[in-house]
Amino acid sequence: MTPDREKLPSGATAATRRLRLDQPQPRRVRLVPEWDPEAFGRLSERIARFLGTGRFIVWMTGVIIVWLGWNIIAPVHLRWDPYPFIFLTLVLSLQASYAAPLILLAQNRQDDRDRVNLEQDRKQNERSIADTEYLTREIAALRSGLGEVATRDWIRSELQDLMKELEDRRRSDGHVVFPAERAHGRDVDDR
Repeated sequence: MTPDREKLPSGATAATRRLRLDQPQPRRVRLVPEWDPEAFGRLSERIARFLGTGRFIVWMTGVIIVWLGWNIIAPVHLRWDPYPFIFLTLVLSLQASYAAPLILLAQNRQDDRDRVNLEQDRKQNERSIADTEYLTREIAALRSGLGEVATRDWIRSELQDLMKELEDRRRSDGHVVFPAERAHGRDVDDR
């Protein structure tokens, strides 16, 4: 028996083993090299960021001045662009042909990030609006409920009115209204 068949459960074939989701598939040999689109996108953003700086313009200007100076002043056998700067034109065209797609790729990635951020901001705004509306309803309910609640000042004024009324009764009737004002002794009524 081969070692592969020993590992398989009874009745299982090699085709069944490959279909299992809990085991990784064997790595396939590819003829085309693999590349990570995110890594390429990050590289294109870095290049586009560099192309948009003053440092790039200074470096590019320096290279062109050296190129022109060397191909004008140097001896003829040492010049690498002896014709009217055809090679310089080719190099600048090649640089532009690569820079434009890289800049567009970086802009597309930025647009995707902006779209995601905009969607998250929109959802956050919707949640904030819903929370604000909820709190507004709660405050309105509390205000309407407070209209029916007795406040401390209202209770105090009611108690003062009752005290005045009892005091007036006591003066008019001559009866003892408050038990503390009775003569000292046993209170039969309090039991």
